[in-house]
Amino acid sequence: MQIYPNKLAQHLSSSLLPVYLVSGEEPLQIQECCDAIRQAARKQGCEERIVHHADSGSFNWDDFSADSNALSLFASQRLIEVRLGKQKAGKDGSAALVEYCERCEPGTDILLITTDKLDKATLNSKWVKQIDSVGGMLRIWPVEPAQLPNWIDQRLRQAGLSIESDALKLLSERVEGNLLAAAQDIEKLKLYAGNNSAIDVTTVQEAVADSARFNVYDLADSLLSGDAEHCIRMLRGVRDEGTDAAAVHWVFRKEILLLVDLKTATNEGTNPTQAMQRFGIWKNRQHPVGSAVKRLSAKRLERATSQLADADQAFKGAKHDDPWRIFEQIAVNLKTHP
Repeated sequence: MQIYPNKLAQHLSSSLLPVYLVSGEEPLQIQECCDAIRQAARKQGCEERIVHHADSGSFNWDDFSADSNALSLFASQRLIEVRLGKQKAGKDGSAALVEYCERCEPGTDILLITTDKLDKATLNSKWVKQIDSVGGMLRIWPVEPAQLPNWIDQRLRQAGLSIESDALKLLSERVEGNLLAAAQDIEKLKLYAGNNSAIDVTTVQEAVADSARFNVYDLADSLLSGDAEHCIRMLRGVRDEGTDAAAVHWVFRKEILLLVDLKTATNEGTNPTQAMQRFGIWKNRQHPVGSAVKRLSAKRLERATSQLADADQAFKGAKHDDPWRIFEQIAVNLKTHP
């Protein structure tokens, strides 16, 4: 069954299905949906949690089947997570998931699967349809740039705050669609605002303007420009300031996948300006993004996508490598003169 993210809390308060599939490319909403499911599972009695990283090179679907069929020594119910990421389930995964769905029952183990955005073929696959028939599917859609100010305003109101229009515009521009960054800034604004619940431009500037994360966005601009030397200096700077590698990966991934989509669209004959409008590129970013699309070949972007996957496994501990070194390799790969 289809479950909309804004209806998830209501659903979990009344029932808990044996399987959930959460898909999309918006980290904050995926994280919050999964956290809500985990919390509901703990309340129901799932005291043991097993996590399978299906996007790692060492993963085997036989391990999932063995774990899901084994009886727990510690708890009557378990939460079993399978993190697919960009990885396809494949023949073995599809068979394992279909078999699990055919034997699962309410009140036993709960399976939580997370994956990137599902393409049409995957949505029509047997394993997804099987989950749809016995469990819940949550498809997470990105918040469009035009919708972002309203999303931030609603989040602030939930926190008991209000914001002036100019301050809301500034905050929206700073986070540029990164809902995780927006949520973190709202927490900071709660501290800065104190008893004064009205947020003005000065409060936003004091709370977020000097954040190391904005160096991460400057870093994205440097990556797009192809200035590898400057990009590497910035990478080392944000690393030394304590910025999480996951934050850098999120920004790099967002930019590179956008370039891949735009490159594909322009190669298929779409006008570059129209393509950027279709993908919601803000006007002040159309020039650097357009220049990068024109400069970079599909082969170099494909290599960058592969490097992103390596960095993802590195900071998750699934690959013995330094994600920061891989970020530097990405900067060199995308430099102006390869």
